[in-house]
Amino acid sequence: VAMAHRRRARRRAIERVFDDAIAAAPTPAAQVAAMSELLRRAARLRDPAADRYAGEHWRAHLDASAKQALFDGDAGALLLEGAFRRDVDADAVTALRTRARQRYLEWMR
Repeated sequence: VAMAHRRRARRRAIERVFDDAIAAAPTPAAQVAAMSELLRRAARLRDPAADRYAGEHWRAHLDASAKQALFDGDAGALLLEGAFRRDVDADAVTALRTRARQRYLEWMR
């Protein structure tokens, strides 16, 4: 019982790190930047070179060994470029957040 409780508490703490970082970002572009940073931090736990991946190599790494591709198409493009755009669609960021959170939690297990 104690082990299960510790696992749940750790998972909630990891979820809070992600959610709080996104909530603290003042704009949709800043939210994308926060997601990107969180994903890179989590990716480094699995592959120390992951923080050096860029462009399509980074996008491919995000979906490598995943049950489903989360970052192909528009979601991946938004993650790669959204932090640098002047205008970022808030609804697209919300959709990206769901995908980024899922991958972040998978990698932080």
